[in-house]
Amino acid sequence: MQTIDDLDDTVAAAAFRRLVMHLRHRSDAQNVDLMGLAGFCRNCLGDWVADASDGALDKAAGRELVYGMPYAQWKAEHQAEASPAQLARMQESVARNA
Repeated sequence: MQTIDDLDDTVAAAAFRRLVMHLRHRSDAQNVDLMGLAGFCRNCLGDWVADASDGALDKAAGRELVYGMPYAQWKAEHQAEASPAQLARMQESVARNA
């Protein structure tokens, strides 16, 4: 059985780009809901990109790469106010990341 470390970098890069494009297209999928279901969101993905860049990108640049625009702009255009239920689900999910 192959492991994720056996995955060719070209294939991994193509899958990553497809994920980013999917998340850009699905602006209706709120970050709080992604966090509540999967324990990560667009911000996390952007931060991981910045972390993997060995200092070439800061977190704001990593997030802009994922969002396709500055985070503040995306937030103003697409982010709705989170409900108490969404926040509670997110907190429970994030706790499982530890």
